Amino acid sequence: MGITGLLLVGVGCRQDMHDQPKYIPLRSSAFWVDGMGSRTQIAGTVARGQLRADAYYYTGKNGVKEGDRFPFPITEAVLERGQERYNIYCTPCHSRIGDGNGMIVQRGYAKAANLIGDARIVTAPVGHYYDVISNGWGAMPDYQAQVAPADRWAISAYIRVLQMSQNASMNDVPAEMRDKILDEQQIKINGESLSNAELSAQGGLPGQNSGASATGPNPAPALGGQVQGQARPNAPQGGPKK
Repeated sequence: MGITGLLLVGVGCRQDMHDQPKYIPLRSSAFWVDGMGSRTQIAGTVARGQLRADAYYYTGKNGVKEGDRFPFPITEAVLERGQERYNIYCTPCHSRIGDGNGMIVQRGYAKAANLIGDARIVTAPVGHYYDVISNGWGAMPDYQAQVAPADRWAISAYIRVLQMSQNASMNDVPAEMRDKILDEQQIKINGESLSNAELSAQGGLPGQNSGASATGPNPAPALGGQVQGQARPNAPQGGPKK
């Protein structure tokens, strides 16, 4: 039994699993004349997933000129995806509204482009946004590794939404909805106009308490208040917990 046991242990010590007959990337090989284990692609062939027959989809350009069309229909789902990706990758520098005053800019990073207020950017074709996301621009690095081509187009579409939201006029509102748009002075928070409520949130109107607390200024004293007779969504009920 002792000899049999030693034979079994010896068989189990083979190095086949350690010395596998495979090539490690960029490791040399004695099999090939040039000694290269990693082989160059055969001329005239295209690797799976690298065809990229639609050049505009992958570059945002027609030749060398940036295009101003989307390569697929922009639906609500696409815009929601664009908003999600924008909030993840773009807001740290460009902010949620796209004014270039993101959180890391406020902490000393180079000023980011103003996507909603810089006329050159607002009037740029959508292919420009795609190209910048793909290849970077100035202090902005490229995001090819983080953001897939379809998501780059979705972000570009959402940038257009931000631009429209910050620069729209009444003429952009459908006629049947214009009577539902409230003027700033028509919006009431705890009986105050919106502008006065904002002043109160920033430190109070002249002669009023600043709204400061032991932990600093209260950024939204009307958070649990009434807006147009309806409670704010998710407003805390009954004040802060002790």
